[in-house]
Amino acid sequence: MSDQSQQTDQHPVNGLDDVVHQRVRLGILTVAHQARRVEFSFLRTTLGLTAGNLSQHLAVLEKAGLIDIEKGYEGKRARTWLSLTPAGDQALRDEVSQLKRLIDQIEQGSSDPQS
Repeated sequence: MSDQSQQTDQHPVNGLDDVVHQRVRLGILTVAHQARRVEFSFLRTTLGLTAGNLSQHLAVLEKAGLIDIEKGYEGKRARTWLSLTPAGDQALRDEVSQLKRLIDQIEQGSSDPQS
């Protein structure tokens, strides 16, 4: 297989994960990766989301096995924390790797999709 057809077949965009790549979910995974364990209200404020919107995105990530959600109490207040699963950590790393490949391709001037 020539380098040109290999580049077309394996374009970095094809490696992006729709679950991870969505802007809010990528933000959630990134903050969770940096914090290791993050509280719901911190995440809501940091990403500028409503509680309902954040809950929907967390449900998608939890269903995909990318985060763990823990509910409990801090004093008398109910709290929700989330953390990345090993699969979530790997999915984030894979996404960043694909984005780096895409950036490299753009910076190298490979803008002709048929080249």
